[in-house]
Amino acid sequence: MDDETPATRPLWVEDTRGRRRMPDPVRNAAVRAVMVTSVTIILALVAFLTSVTGSWLAFPMTIAAVAATVVATWSVLDIWITRQVWRQRNGVVSEPSSSAYPASRRERAEERVA
Repeated sequence: MDDETPATRPLWVEDTRGRRRMPDPVRNAAVRAVMVTSVTIILALVAFLTSVTGSWLAFPMTIAAVAATVVATWSVLDIWITRQVWRQRNGVVSEPSSSAYPASRRERAEERVA
């Protein structure tokens, strides 16, 4: 037998850089969207199963699933909207990238005159 013990590798490595947390309003919107989306999936499954069995609940459940799909779509969009509003109100620092448009003609003309 070999006397050397194999090197054990850790299950995970801590990320030293750390990831910034989402702002509270954005996180709340994301949690709401997950909850609404999961309820929508359950409603769609129940609507499908009642349709397959020919139950009288098939039509009301289908209507509920369609309405829930509309609400779920809005809740997912709400994440994006909330994120944009939070960025506007709390002033995220932005710097022009190398692909930013060059100064307009008027700005260049003003620079030449000055």
